[in-house]
Amino acid sequence: MTDGVLIGIDAGTSVIKSVAFTTAGEQIAAAAVANRYQTFADGGAEQDMARTWADAAATLKELGGRIPNLADRLIAISVTGQGDGMWLIDKAGEPVAPAWLWLDARAAPIAEAFTQSGAYAAHYQRTGTGVNACQMSMQLVWMSRNRPEVLARAATAFHCKDWLYFKLTGDRHTDPSEANFTFGRYATRSYAPEVLDVLGASRAKSLLPEMVEGTESAGRLTREAAALTGLRAGTPVTLGYVDVLCTGLGGGLYDPRGETGCTIVGSTGMHMKIAPSAKDVKLNAELSGYTMCFPVPGMYAQIQSNMASTLNIDWLLDVGRDVLASEGQERSRGDLLKGLDTRVMKADPARAIFHPYISQAGERGPFMEPAARAMFTGLELGMGFADLMRAVFEGLCFAARDCYAAMGDIPAEVRVTGGAARSQALRVMLASTLKARIRSVDREEAGAAGAAMMAAVQQKLYPSMDACAAAWVDPLLGAATEPDAALVTRYDGAFGIYKETREKMRPLWRAMVANRAS
Repeated sequence: MTDGVLIGIDAGTSVIKSVAFTTAGEQIAAAAVANRYQTFADGGAEQDMARTWADAAATLKELGGRIPNLADRLIAISVTGQGDGMWLIDKAGEPVAPAWLWLDARAAPIAEAFTQSGAYAAHYQRTGTGVNACQMSMQLVWMSRNRPEVLARAATAFHCKDWLYFKLTGDRHTDPSEANFTFGRYATRSYAPEVLDVLGASRAKSLLPEMVEGTESAGRLTREAAALTGLRAGTPVTLGYVDVLCTGLGGGLYDPRGETGCTIVGSTGMHMKIAPSAKDVKLNAELSGYTMCFPVPGMYAQIQSNMASTLNIDWLLDVGRDVLASEGQERSRGDLLKGLDTRVMKADPARAIFHPYISQAGERGPFMEPAARAMFTGLELGMGFADLMRAVFEGLCFAARDCYAAMGDIPAEVRVTGGAARSQALRVMLASTLKARIRSVDREEAGAAGAAMMAAVQQKLYPSMDACAAAWVDPLLGAATEPDAALVTRYDGAFGIYKETREKMRPLWRAMVANRAS
């Protein structure tokens, strides 16, 4: 089909979107709905599951109004979404409670206790992944201890994309990436959910759905989903990997030699390297990070993630907006971003150091500390908004270096994607901090593109992911941003201070949390 279309659905933390692509990887159209969730004083972060499906279906319906004859031209749909969290449904397929998101911190004490136990090292060796409060395993344990009546009504435990795939196809499946890093044995890509036995939640093992490989198999769009979306019943639907991997795939991570890195500067900061085989996986001494199956046979992605990335920028922008609003001047984040790159680059480098741990869930990479909190070090008179924002940008770059260092050598080239990757200032700072070439990918919707690439391979439009990446990614790579020699020297010194400060702050962070709790 020469005018065929592929759709990638990306249900993120901030936005749910459906994006249409040609078979050659050109983006045709996109439809998006702002995502909505609630946060609570106890650290909870919940999302309405029915509304999430309705929003996703609405974006597909909107695409039909934008693309002529979409239903007939559509080859396949693929779905990805925000990772971790817990989306529970009953036997009839109805939610038994609101979804818990990756932002939810209620299981933090359980995760903390487990990481201090004698069983944790074996779990890390098995999954290749550090435990933290946002993972479904810890959230299922919390539910079994605190709301067993809710868990008793559940028949299946999904992640976000699994829920949408179920609503599209009626199939109760998950993918190898999320299943393995939470409950599996990464080297064999199979379930090994012993952690639930160890923590006294064995009943929850029956909730884990079958794993399917989205580059090999596809479900079919149900009549009910077709009626809601305006698409044809029977259209193939593939289950993509978790959004971070799809974004990495669409953003240039795939490299059969494992010599390229990929950083996603989104709500969460993700820093990734390819391990060409299980024997190439490098587990770190901090017992942190993620090892995820990659949608290429035998390959893995090693990931370290800082819990909050652009959330730190949003926080400081909102502080500025609040000050202006108090004087009757309403401004959007976009208003404050205008010209910010120029102002930030004029500020002195590393004048202050910022640790970007703004999330209430603390930090998970390259160290795991639920009590970690953001902080400025070195503030002094004369510093203004641009100085603070420069420190925030640099803090994100130091966090990236911290994460890459935990996975071994920093790649010679790191490809960046995500909203903040458009900032030339951030790219220069990142190149100089990592001492690596930085290249952005001119792909507006990398996550949706990565999901669609999986569908393209599954539908045999390309013989392999190599061929698909050559067509979908390589032509979109931007010019390299090289390190600035003067900044390299300054940032080397500042990074040492950054790391030493965060290491010494751990008992003080915990004392602050305990003091607030009292």
